Amino acid sequence: MSTTSLMPSSESDIRDLLISETEGLHIAGGQSRLRATEEKVISTCALTGIVEYEPGALTMVAKAGTPLSIINETLQKENQQLAFEPPEYKHILNLLGHSTIGGVFATNASGSRRIQVGAARDHLLGVRFIDGLGRVVKNGGRVMKNVTGYDLVKLMAGSWGTLGIITEVSFKVLPIAETQVTLQIASREASILTRAMNTPYDVSGTFYDVASGFAYIRIEGFDKSVKYRMQQLLKEFSDFEIDIFDAEESKKFWSDVNNLAFLKNMQGDLWRISVRPTDGIQIIKKLDPKASYLDWSGGLVWLRVEEGFNVREKMQKMSGHAMCLSGNFNQFHPISTIEKTMSTSIRKKFDPKMLFNQQVLN
Repeated sequence: MSTTSLMPSSESDIRDLLISETEGLHIAGGQSRLRATEEKVISTCALTGIVEYEPGALTMVAKAGTPLSIINETLQKENQQLAFEPPEYKHILNLLGHSTIGGVFATNASGSRRIQVGAARDHLLGVRFIDGLGRVVKNGGRVMKNVTGYDLVKLMAGSWGTLGIITEVSFKVLPIAETQVTLQIASREASILTRAMNTPYDVSGTFYDVASGFAYIRIEGFDKSVKYRMQQLLKEFSDFEIDIFDAEESKKFWSDVNNLAFLKNMQGDLWRISVRPTDGIQIIKKLDPKASYLDWSGGLVWLRVEEGFNVREKMQKMSGHAMCLSGNFNQFHPISTIEKTMSTSIRKKFDPKMLFNQQVLN
């Protein structure tokens, strides 16, 4: 759809483009999360490379266009990881692009472990970006104890390219757990996810398949600790039928969850809805989708619905934020007049000409 696609290889190239630009721009990383528009594309894919990696300090600095796959491969060599499990959508959306580390933080892309370790923004330490006037802004630090400018770093995470073009990010990483197991629990009540989270056993993933009535509870850590906590959870849920996934089965299962493998070979529009955990199952009952799953202890709803089915219209009297990942509706949930006024005010401070990603929050 895009008429022109540009891949500047340096901050100075980006600045030169922005100074003379007067029309809207589509800011993207690997173009695997934000829908294409007819605006000129500025992609950060040519800004690649790991600038600094200190395994002992649990920190990394990388240019924004560095592929997520390269980040993961580098970390795995040191038995470390991005603990918030950034998900990949390109396979289910049939996109040719790839996830970049800048795109991960720009969209606050967070997977199932978010319930334990927080979202992507909670792991972002520092950021460099270029605002709408071509000014280079640097905020935050490269080590975890340096939290100068913390608020601006948080603001950029999840801004979807509306405030500036991220060129470099610094972030914390964590060790990969020694082992993990997942309990598959047969339960017709999704509230079992909340029950699991309310135990003292440090659950790191909760997922519910509405159609099958299976809940999935993950625990990770040192081998002895995992064995102990597993036994305690088995006692907690002794009234239910339970199967146990070993470490390899568990890893495969949660990889499929993060890549939306369960929804891949299905027709219909794909929706992602963030809600209060207690509301997730109620929304599913009201919408009656073709397929539905709950993540984040019920706070994240994944739906396949008939093509053209307006999920937002059916949700009018229910709280939540519905993102349309595939379908003919706007990708982003409409915002109130007050929210739009506040958002526009913030955007104009960084992007006075309102060049960046106008489709977001409109």
